[in-house]
Amino acid sequence: MLQGSSVDLYKRIIIKFPELKLFASGGVGNIEDVKELKEAGCSGVIIGKAIYEGKISLEELAKIN
Repeated sequence: MLQGSSVDLYKRIIIKFPELKLFASGGVGNIEDVKELKEAGCSGVIIGKAIYEGKISLEELAKIN
């Protein structure tokens, strides 16, 4: 639905289980969502609809380290 991910939920999971490699999925609607999930500690983000609908470009994603 491109309305943002549950960043707080991911943060709580990562704090409780820091050894997990957590990949966020669902709700990602823009590049800021991706950056926020990275800062939260997610190992990766599954993005589909946002790329398909042109909300996020591959060039933008390539700039995130």
